[in-house]
Amino acid sequence: MEKSKGQWSSKLGFVLASAGAAIGLGAIWKMPYVAGQSGGGAFFLIFVVLTLIIGLPMLLSEYIIGRAAQKEAVTAYKVLSPNPKVWAWIGKLGILGCFLLLSFYSVVGGWIFVYSGVSIVGNVIEPSVDPGAFFGQVTGTPWIALVGLALFTIANVVVIALGVQNGIEKANKFMMPLLFIMFFILVIRAVTLDGAMEGIKFFLYPDFSNITGESILYALGQSFFALAVGFSCLVTYSSYLKKDVSLPNSAGSVVGLSIFVSFLAGLAIFPVVFAFDMEVASGPPLLFMVLPAAFSQMPFGEVFLAMFLILFLFATLTSSFSMYEIIVAAVIEKWNITRAQITMIIGVLVFIASIPSTLTYSTLGDVSIFGRSIFDFTDFVVSNVILPVGNLLIAIFIMHIMDKKVVKSELLQGSKMGEGFYRTYRILMTFVVPAVIFLVLLYLVIQY
Repeated sequence: MEKSKGQWSSKLGFVLASAGAAIGLGAIWKMPYVAGQSGGGAFFLIFVVLTLIIGLPMLLSEYIIGRAAQKEAVTAYKVLSPNPKVWAWIGKLGILGCFLLLSFYSVVGGWIFVYSGVSIVGNVIEPSVDPGAFFGQVTGTPWIALVGLALFTIANVVVIALGVQNGIEKANKFMMPLLFIMFFILVIRAVTLDGAMEGIKFFLYPDFSNITGESILYALGQSFFALAVGFSCLVTYSSYLKKDVSLPNSAGSVVGLSIFVSFLAGLAIFPVVFAFDMEVASGPPLLFMVLPAAFSQMPFGEVFLAMFLILFLFATLTSSFSMYEIIVAAVIEKWNITRAQITMIIGVLVFIASIPSTLTYSTLGDVSIFGRSIFDFTDFVVSNVILPVGNLLIAIFIMHIMDKKVVKSELLQGSKMGEGFYRTYRILMTFVVPAVIFLVLLYLVIQY
């Protein structure tokens, strides 16, 4: 049997893979439209604060658990706790969350696959093509959306089947640097459009008049979503990590990159939204209407659009790799089956589970769950219920169940950080993180 166990070949490979898990749809696709619906600059400021005081300690916690156990998510909680059967449910909840997340994340990945393919032949930003109508055609034609979903699923299966170093790490080392280059090009073009200043002001000027309890809930969910914490994906990733790598430095790099990309996403999208008088709170379709409008104003716009969409696809894939990996690694640990076989099986299951969300914009458009479409309901449950609960359980586990000496040793090993850093981490994880998550969940219960 081919074992799931592997190792990152370098610290850079681990950081890029972790950043790839974080920098995907959460930072590039979801941040602009959620911020647009929830107050713009004020929302982004709350998101940054929550990411630093809640997201960063949670990211460190997943790193600590994974490297200490040297096991995938479910088994890691078993070997580090005195009551294995109970605490293994944190890892199982993470697997469930990743599976549900993939059921709508893969839908958007499929849209990007279709857009990438069409843009290569130059049919997205022709004068006769209306971006909104084109998006409606892609998402509202079942066979087109399903073909995109299938292609996105196959791409994940191929990379995950290749393993940690030959698949995930190599893909991230190639995809992530290219993404940043294209992002800078898009931002420069966006902020130099006529009327762009209103969009910049909306994104950077904190107007708290539109902030509600639900906005804070969404900001916390966005923080977790953007860092990929709460699912225990990074428990699995850090189980492949060598002991001499500094966890604080790695976590700091990932958080910094995630916030920076979210900032770039806002600068790339909102100036265009205001310059072309688009609806800032239009939801998930926002990015797919803004990108063509932005690139249509550039020389060789079709070429740049095709390049960016392909790189946006890369970022989407690097995030989905981590979701597939936690499921694949857990199943391989338990069953006598090869990585390639289980990856194909899981790919088929994810494809089937994604069909309802894929058809949300076509044949299942009239179906609603508690007033939300299938796509939006799944997104809400994952981002605002499973993620906060998962993070709360991880905080309880690492502060009250796991051996404190092991926690301290893993946190400081390979790092120049000292006792003060450890005490700050403990205060945040013992008091601040659980309190904030609990208050947000309490608000959720009261509201719904």
